[in-house]
Amino acid sequence: MRRRSHRRQIDEQEEGQDIAEYAVMLAVILVLVVVVALDSRARLYSERDCSHPVHATYERAGFAYPYASSSDIYVGIEGFRRIVRPQPGDLVVWRGHVGIAIRPSRHIFFSLMRAGPGIDDYEAPYWTSRGHARFYRYVKNDPCAGCVPIRARPTGLK
Repeated sequence: MRRRSHRRQIDEQEEGQDIAEYAVMLAVILVLVVVVALDSRARLYSERDCSHPVHATYERAGFAYPYASSSDIYVGIEGFRRIVRPQPGDLVVWRGHVGIAIRPSRHIFFSLMRAGPGIDDYEAPYWTSRGHARFYRYVKNDPCAGCVPIRARPTGLK
């Protein structure tokens, strides 16, 4: 029996990881589309704000947090930790916009866009023109060390 070359094993592992990541991406997209379509609060606010469908999605998935605008999330809120390398399900945030990472290896995220729910590349020129995206991961029962609780912030703080 012939042994496989080390390079071929690595290629097969990477291929398997790509397939697994793609399957996760499809599952997450399906959940997001269903949540946005079915959640009345998401529909109610969808014309005004991308953060409501994201909040509704997390809440429906069992990851509840007090509603926060994308600007609040950008500076950091309790229950989320800022990270460098996103995984599927993490938040992708700019000042004034938030989405959910779907396939980070390809920079794909889901959000409410001008035309409705959709996916895009967070490294596309439009998004990079908005500044550097920040990534946040939900952390259950682990408040953000430097974050101000949402209820304690002055109303006009961005």
